[in-house]
Amino acid sequence: MSADVLNTKHYDFDAIVVGSGISGGWAAKELAEKGLKVLVLERGRDVQHGSGYLGEHAPNWKLPYQGMKPRELYQDEYGVQSRVFHSFNEATRHFWNNDKQNPYAEDEGKPFLWARADVVGGRSLLWGRQAYRFSEEDFLANEKDGHGIPWPIKYDEIAPWYSYVEKFAGISGRRENLPQLPDSEMQEPMPWFAVEKTIESRLKKKAPDVTLTNARVAILTEDLPGRGACHYCGPCPRGCSTGSYFSSQSSTLPAARATGNLTLLPDKLVERLEYDDSSGKISQVHTIDTNTKQRVSFSSKLVFLCASTVASTQILMNSTSDAFPNGLANSSGVLGHYMMDHTLGLSGAGIFLDNMDSYYRGHRPTGLYVPRFRNVGGQDEDADFVRGYGYQTATIRADWSMNYKVKGFGADLKNSLRKPGPWAFALAGFTECLPQESNRMYLSQRKVDRFGIPQVAFDFEWGDNEHKLRADAAKQADRLLKAAGAVLSIPSPVIMSTPGEGIHEMGTARMGADPSESVLNAHNQAHDIPNLFVTDGSFMTSASCVNPSLTYMAFTARACDYAAKQLAAGYI
Repeated sequence: MSADVLNTKHYDFDAIVVGSGISGGWAAKELAEKGLKVLVLERGRDVQHGSGYLGEHAPNWKLPYQGMKPRELYQDEYGVQSRVFHSFNEATRHFWNNDKQNPYAEDEGKPFLWARADVVGGRSLLWGRQAYRFSEEDFLANEKDGHGIPWPIKYDEIAPWYSYVEKFAGISGRRENLPQLPDSEMQEPMPWFAVEKTIESRLKKKAPDVTLTNARVAILTEDLPGRGACHYCGPCPRGCSTGSYFSSQSSTLPAARATGNLTLLPDKLVERLEYDDSSGKISQVHTIDTNTKQRVSFSSKLVFLCASTVASTQILMNSTSDAFPNGLANSSGVLGHYMMDHTLGLSGAGIFLDNMDSYYRGHRPTGLYVPRFRNVGGQDEDADFVRGYGYQTATIRADWSMNYKVKGFGADLKNSLRKPGPWAFALAGFTECLPQESNRMYLSQRKVDRFGIPQVAFDFEWGDNEHKLRADAAKQADRLLKAAGAVLSIPSPVIMSTPGEGIHEMGTARMGADPSESVLNAHNQAHDIPNLFVTDGSFMTSASCVNPSLTYMAFTARACDYAAKQLAAGYI
């Protein structure tokens, strides 16, 4: 039977994409370029990418409050978002969610940090831009050690899609030929500081089990069409007028818009999806205007949920019906469970007196990276934990801004300012989190938001393995810093980050081969509903220890290709 015969109903659009962040932007681009009429529904307000960093938000060096934190405002309205230390400040506050207006429930004694953007482009405007592939070992880990269900897809199946999205996004870095960190399609690596080269040479001799390499980041070092190479100006989170770093605003949404097939509606909160018993499909997407509270519904042949892990799962949980009383596409009962995040934090820092005659050149927008080196290819004899971790690094130098040796008057003061102090090299461990059924998000039975939708609540605790990984990351950091020649290795206390603080929440609508224990199949398609796809972090079956955004991009592009072909063949 042909697609024309099956799809006799009138639809407003061929596809509806919920969310415009990293996954939503890719879904919009891929579906629009395949000729589908696409509607993107974004809860946040519209912000146009263009000259002057993000449209009307030009780089403002005279910030409100002189750049200082308005503490009472932060405490009252941004109590959660202001804890995102690397990208929340007075220059970016307007990109973030207002926690007073949009609260969520927290169980006492079990805090969870839910970082949320509130603009078109979502967190793609604010992310750290680290972009790594999962390895073959990552995709096999659940199956081998018994934690979680097996992935329904292997590395070789997703590798071509990694290459596809990398070429468009633009990933810079250095090839290392490591099985635990597969090489990407990369542009030229960013230059190193002299002291980093010194540290690398010593580690090669005294700690040959580790590799120090460039952080692989979605920041251009070579021009791409419509985007220029990074010019190392510094304030990345404010936005990038040259489009040097990858965001939906600079990359995927313009590509989708260029097809003439894109309609993007900001300020549209998706309340729920309506399931039609007769067709077995999603028939309506119900929205609320966040300014007027007017309710409007849309229909489409395909629905892609890309609103972020928590937001997409909230929509599914709120979309109950006689067929799905416990949440849409939740015949397995696992929706909301098996939530994961990465633990993160300082694992150690060293003081170095090498290369004292060398100085910074520009503001390189990233550090270096130490890929996973524990339990690689098997279980280390001295490891009382499974899986592993990597280190993201930071290199800084003491100077007058840190009150280092600023003394005297006149010529003496000027001379002291010309002589910065020693180098500091820090290792921050990002450790893997195992999937556990008890770690979950759910809808509050008591609290609703300003639109009458049940608030999200969390029940999440780090397990024994996560604690052991963080302890080992601190121990190994001390070993590596001493091997690198630090005159002083400063140990870091083993402190567990707040769940959610890694901003890598994932896994609440996991994919799997068995519909009785997973929500999605190998193509990000709901087992229960053929025209529903979920391609944000919800689908993840395990977490690895690397930043997951590149994996979201690859799986989204792959899912769009599959969905478009299924639609054309009349199977959806």
